[in-house]
Amino acid sequence: MRVLRGRAATVGADRDVTAEMLATVGDDRVPAVRVWHPHRQVAFGRRDSGEDGYEAARDAARDHGFPPVDRSVGGRAVAYADTTLAFAFAEPVADFREGLDGRYERATAAVERALRDVGVDAERGEPDQAFCPGTHSLQSDGKIVGIAQRVRSDAALTAGVVIVDERETLAAVLADVYEALGLSFDPDSVGSVARSGGNDDPAAVRQAIERAFVGEADATVERVN
Repeated sequence: MRVLRGRAATVGADRDVTAEMLATVGDDRVPAVRVWHPHRQVAFGRRDSGEDGYEAARDAARDHGFPPVDRSVGGRAVAYADTTLAFAFAEPVADFREGLDGRYERATAAVERALRDVGVDAERGEPDQAFCPGTHSLQSDGKIVGIAQRVRSDAALTAGVVIVDERETLAAVLADVYEALGLSFDPDSVGSVARSGGNDDPAAVRQAIERAFVGEADATVERVN
């Protein structure tokens, strides 16, 4: 398994790293995983851009010191603070019409194991009025993890966000962003590893997630430039 560590210099370049990772897995059929600290940002989903308050929401993100960026996939706005982690696991597929639930299950179970390793016994699901609501989430005193999936004809990417700390900062920016978008959001629905009493060292959480995905596989580590 390939293990990518680090992040690129810009948000755009960083996204390219993950896109290239997925494309490479489609070509060489070797799974790859990446767990990293994204740049500080509010990432708006495709549905957000169609809302009347979209530009006001982008302004709200800037006012909180979070550069607004757009992502091509669906879902709603997600904020990344300095201690927020992202993960992406790419694996080859033989038939893009099959295996969706199995990939979600493997990724969710891996993150559950990682959270237990850092002292958080998370439950599946999410509280009402959470950020970027979705079926595949983990919660403990609020939403900690959100997971999504993108499938190509040759490979699939199961990816997500993990809130380690700074939940108050994230709740504040998301409250203003979601209000501008005209969407329901409860700031108290934002959880974190720290709020749940776990190890709030982002490096320790990153390592735990990486270990959970790699498992017993032989790992080849590559640095992101």
